[in-house]
Amino acid sequence: MHQVEEQDGAMLRPATVAIVGRPNVGKSALFNRLIGQRLAIVEDTPGVTRDRLYALCEWRGRTFTLVDTAGIDPDQDVDSGDHIAVSARRQAEAAAHEADAIIFVVDAASGRNPVDEDVAAILRRARKPVELVANKAESPSAAAAVHGEFARLGFGEPVAVSAIHGEGTGDLLDRVIDHLPEQAPAADLQGELSLALVGRPNVGKSSLLNSLLNEERAVVSDVPGTTRDAIDTIFQFHEHKIRLIDTAGVRKKPQQHGAIEYYSALRSLSAIARCDIAILLFDAMVGMQNQERRLAGMILEERKGLIIVGNKWDLAREQGEYSQGELINVIYEQVPFARFAPVTFLSAKTRRRLGSLMPLVMKVASNLDRHVPTAQLNNVIRDATMAHPAPAIGGKPFKIYYCSQPSSHPPLFVFHCNDPELVQTSYRRFLENIIRQHFEFEGVPITLQFRERTRVELPE
Repeated sequence: MHQVEEQDGAMLRPATVAIVGRPNVGKSALFNRLIGQRLAIVEDTPGVTRDRLYALCEWRGRTFTLVDTAGIDPDQDVDSGDHIAVSARRQAEAAAHEADAIIFVVDAASGRNPVDEDVAAILRRARKPVELVANKAESPSAAAAVHGEFARLGFGEPVAVSAIHGEGTGDLLDRVIDHLPEQAPAADLQGELSLALVGRPNVGKSSLLNSLLNEERAVVSDVPGTTRDAIDTIFQFHEHKIRLIDTAGVRKKPQQHGAIEYYSALRSLSAIARCDIAILLFDAMVGMQNQERRLAGMILEERKGLIIVGNKWDLAREQGEYSQGELINVIYEQVPFARFAPVTFLSAKTRRRLGSLMPLVMKVASNLDRHVPTAQLNNVIRDATMAHPAPAIGGKPFKIYYCSQPSSHPPLFVFHCNDPELVQTSYRRFLENIIRQHFEFEGVPITLQFRERTRVELPE
């Protein structure tokens, strides 16, 4: 039973490929080049910064998560004489723990560096599949020199690429795909709801997990997770089977702050990819931070249900400065792109207001599967567009002929119109608000697609 559950858990997430290397070798340029060719996230979430660490990539029919280690600003070890080596070593250690495969980037133009040797030693000990990539190999001389020079790092012949010009990236992706674990057929998880607990370190994710399990006292099995420390826990809430995906195994060490933040981001990404609903936990005494806003954007880009939970509410109430309603308004100002997500406050330690969480989870789960009848949907859209027509662009009006919801979990709405290019962002937002006003989709991201179609009118 445990073996089957472990395999089931492994099937629920895409493989993770981390890009590792010392600074200034072109990791970010390679990351952008690879996701620019096969970008899987097609909906931009308004209000989310675009300097994200990750993206879903597709190549030869395989989808995997590509993670960039650039942009991390770790606390440098003041006692170290080589800050660059410290930073690169921390990132390599974190990536080696979490990734299914690693892209190790070196600089073909400047040649082998002592820091490359340091990173290589860490990756060899990790025993993870590593693809060595010599970037900046634009010139024939640089491309010819990489084979003998970098092969001594111990990862075989490097792939010579130019991230700037896109040369060699197809060969690189071919090799990366060969390193990924085989995809098994999806397990039959009908009736099971996956719930991920995500947030910064030390906001109370472990406490919330323990409180939920102790209250229900119906743990069926502890399932070894796909990462080193995390476990999936199955428990029963009334007639519902819940899989809790915990990301609380991060052990924060002051001297490894940068690696731990990156480690936490990888773990959160894995949990988000596998879940149906994500509980974004933050410290009510501190408020929403940049990492929470980033995580909220990741959750919505993955089209997962979202519930925002402020922990340590008992301590926040003692301050007595703001009401719960005022705090909710502040949170929505900080994450305006997630105003449809419910916000609640509780204390995982004292279990104050804990009983309100699971009913809220089940409500969002029901909304994920909600399907609006086509006739009812078209009546609402017809009335809304007649009362508030879309502004004409270049004298050409935008017309919607028909609307349908072909899928749910999460909901997708398709608008058949005269010209998809005519729909403006503001009118797209208007249509989404109309749907949310008339139908219950709290906590659920909805996707609107516009397709060209003629000679079909909205049904009367």
